[in-house]
Amino acid sequence: MVILVGADRLGNIETLLKDRGFASFKHITGRQPKTQKCLPVSTSGAELMILFTDFVGHNVMRNFRKHAKEQHIPFIACKRSVCDLSSCLDKNGFLPKKLCATYQY
Repeated sequence: MVILVGADRLGNIETLLKDRGFASFKHITGRQPKTQKCLPVSTSGAELMILFTDFVGHNVMRNFRKHAKEQHIPFIACKRSVCDLSSCLDKNGFLPKKLCATYQY
């Protein structure tokens, strides 16, 4: 499961995450003050937390980054674009499943 923070709409990001092998995700817009201070979803089973920086403030980012660190969940901060997210996922080792199948370890 992936926890997505920020952005009102995800658009093609859902497809990108499915292509990377993430079957489920929970989306938090981060607009409501209550969600800015505490995580409104359970983090059990979370494989990754992604925060879209162009839609949230510094305090929101700090709180979610701290929570991810405490729960030992990998954390990625990027812009809300498929290209930027894809690049960040690649840099952090979350390669597309088709690409992983071509490598022999």
